[in-house]
Amino acid sequence: MSAPRLILILGDQLSPDLSALDSADKSRDVIVMAEVRAEGTYVPHHAKKIALILAAMRHFADDLRRDGWAVAYTPLDDPHNTHSIGGELLRRAEEHGASSVIATTPGEWRLRQLLDDLPLPVRQHPDTRFICSETDFSGWAEGRKTLRMEYFYREMRRKTGILMDGDHPEGGKWNYDHDNRKPARADLFMPQPLHHQYDEVVTQVLALVEREYPDTFGTLHPFWFATTRAGAEAARDWFMAEALPRFGDYQDAMLEGEKFLYHSILSPYLNIGLLDPLDLCQRAEAEYRAGRAPLNAVEGYIRQILGWREFVRGVYFHEGPDYAARNALNANRDLPWFYWSGETDMACMKSAIGQTIEDAYAHHIQRLMVTGNFALLAGLDPQQVHEWYLAVYADAFEWVEAPNTVGMVLFADGGIVGSKPYAASGAYINRMSDHCKGCAYSVSRKSGEGCCPFNPLYWDFLLRHRDRFARNPRMAQMYRTWDRMDEGKRDESRASATDLLARLDAGQRI
Repeated sequence: MSAPRLILILGDQLSPDLSALDSADKSRDVIVMAEVRAEGTYVPHHAKKIALILAAMRHFADDLRRDGWAVAYTPLDDPHNTHSIGGELLRRAEEHGASSVIATTPGEWRLRQLLDDLPLPVRQHPDTRFICSETDFSGWAEGRKTLRMEYFYREMRRKTGILMDGDHPEGGKWNYDHDNRKPARADLFMPQPLHHQYDEVVTQVLALVEREYPDTFGTLHPFWFATTRAGAEAARDWFMAEALPRFGDYQDAMLEGEKFLYHSILSPYLNIGLLDPLDLCQRAEAEYRAGRAPLNAVEGYIRQILGWREFVRGVYFHEGPDYAARNALNANRDLPWFYWSGETDMACMKSAIGQTIEDAYAHHIQRLMVTGNFALLAGLDPQQVHEWYLAVYADAFEWVEAPNTVGMVLFADGGIVGSKPYAASGAYINRMSDHCKGCAYSVSRKSGEGCCPFNPLYWDFLLRHRDRFARNPRMAQMYRTWDRMDEGKRDESRASATDLLARLDAGQRI
């Protein structure tokens, strides 16, 4: 019999149809899975994120064993653990007499390089769990002066036939975003996502994380994520039935005390491989076809997966290994400590960061227009912001997180992901949330004592980058508004921004 090969499965590759498994031989090959400290500490990952991945890995390993696979699994506290992916592959190769490795290409450049540098032959198979392959995305991107998600999304709709009426989009429009910007109001009957019960595996992992990562970010308890495929599918079915019908209307809304509104909370399961993206899109479409969910909700949800998720992955690998380090706006201010502690008087920031600490979750508008908007306006260092987003969210893996942060949030890629920065004053947050009503700052005050920090920082950002953005057709009106403003008000705004940024630099409470 030929020598066994090692089949590497990473913590975000927990799918039975993984390409590495398709190439393996159950009768002779050995699956390698390892809980290594290097992957848990290269950024200070949220305690719930670590627990989710480790528990899901253990459950998936059990599934593989029941299916007849030989699995060499290394727990975090194994005394023989080398605590690196490369070290575990070399240790297992010696143990089993293996001379080669089969892997599915990892979702970040760092790990691809690690496998390339391993002193064993490694065959990396394309990750087929995405709807658009890297090759297909590069073919779509070739020759285009700009890469715009909207056009990519339309191509993906045509390719898959999802929400299509022949050659035309269902309902006559590609995008129903205009219908999906309603502010929400408190509702005693707002659905709450499934909170999953512990089993023995989860109980053991929680104790392990408490012991091995005592100082990492975020609260571990209560832990409510699903860690099995069956649990993830139950969460999927709950969303489709209970929340999808109103998802569209309120997908951009924020409410004090309501962490989830009508969002799916499925991205952590999707991004570690427990759910399939095309299946989610098809199930959402089926809800529309059956008359159980309106078109604006279903299209908005499908666009997040078939559009944004596939698009940002394509951008990440198309742009190359240096993408996450880009800094087109030369932003260099250190990330304020309150991003880690939540200790701020800004109600919107306190709410978004607070629930991030508690649940390793915040929805896309909280990430983009609250924590991200502040980082953009204040000129925070993109690398530090990128590492924060990567650390604190349960669904954050570099292929999806970096383009959203470096590109969409911070415009640090110079306009590859977005045609303009998503900069906004406090008026946007006031329109889409109820945070401002109870805030220590006044959203109606544009400058001076007690003004909402987003207001003067917004104008300060535009002025710092006037040479770059003044001719952008989507931003020119803002510069005209500034130029028409009373000179005294402009001076007050500049002075307020200078004071706020000085307080940030001094580490004072904002």
